[in-house]
Amino acid sequence: MEQKKINIAIVGLGFGAEFIPIYQKHPNANMYAICQRDTEKLNAIGDAFGISKRYSDYDELLKDPEVHAVHINTPIQSHAEQSLKALRAGKHVACTVPMATTEDECRQIVEAVKETGLTYMMMETVIYSREFLFVKELYESGAMGKLQFLRASHQQEMAGWPGYWEGLPPMHYATHCVGPVLALAKADAEYVSCFGSGTIDSDLISKYGSPFAVESCHIKFRDSDLAAEVTRSLFNTARQYRESFDVYGSKKTFEWTLVEHEESVIHTGETPEKVTIPDYAYLLPEEIQHFTTGGVYDADSNQHLSFIQGSGHGGSHPHLVHEFLTALVAGREPFPNARQSANITCVGILAHESAMNGGKRIDLPAFTLE
Repeated sequence: MEQKKINIAIVGLGFGAEFIPIYQKHPNANMYAICQRDTEKLNAIGDAFGISKRYSDYDELLKDPEVHAVHINTPIQSHAEQSLKALRAGKHVACTVPMATTEDECRQIVEAVKETGLTYMMMETVIYSREFLFVKELYESGAMGKLQFLRASHQQEMAGWPGYWEGLPPMHYATHCVGPVLALAKADAEYVSCFGSGTIDSDLISKYGSPFAVESCHIKFRDSDLAAEVTRSLFNTARQYRESFDVYGSKKTFEWTLVEHEESVIHTGETPEKVTIPDYAYLLPEEIQHFTTGGVYDADSNQHLSFIQGSGHGGSHPHLVHEFLTALVAGREPFPNARQSANITCVGILAHESAMNGGKRIDLPAFTLE
């Protein structure tokens, strides 16, 4: 691997702090700067990880000519604005999900990438999880046969999370279930139809005007005979955390475990067999392989809520970092790039619009398609 070094600035140090030691160890990264409005937190994390370049003002960080790329981990309402500012300031962008909260914001980011020639990658964890890598390997080997149907769900109780989550339309944060079904099939979504079901508490409804406890969406794939179904819930629905996908093939089917920490199942014909998912650290540089099973989240005092509920995101963090950095070094497109990220994100945005209109079919915009 070429030993070019990319100067990285991490923006947002809640979830974002999970990535600091990975960048520090990656052979193609220089963990150059951190940015956080809360200066007490900024300095505490800077001291803990030995990072001297610190910014409490994002606009000031973007003026720094030594910053090559930013990794954004701020609240979802800030993603589009901060991504656009970075691209226009000449910085490559990695951004946690979702890409944006409106179709127009997604379009602006795709256009900005075309105009600047810079790189954008949405850091979708599930498509780099060990579970996804296992099923991808199984499918690409031919063992699953023809893909026939895909189903995914992300059910989560968001009580206790920061206030901006309260009452959020379920499909506005759907990339964890939309991403894997599109990525496995290497397909784009062409159109969606979504139904809402149930009702959340009235004080939650008023925040976004979204009444539904659950939203369930069908996705038609473009230039394919495939469709997928994805389900999302955030409040007032009794269910252990589940971030899952099922893949139905003509020869083999993979079904995600129903209960966390139990084994998933592979059906060969009509015969089921429990399967232990292997780790895929060997795909990574030796220096960051151990981050598939450990990191700053080892200690209880450092655990981010996404790890408490999400089982460490399937070891995906070092894979995401590696994909972003190697794309920059090689001058290639990462997966997902800006257009693909917009297609994944707009599925959720338009699915909620469909649910609010009784399941109306809505086509994905042309800028999200090849």
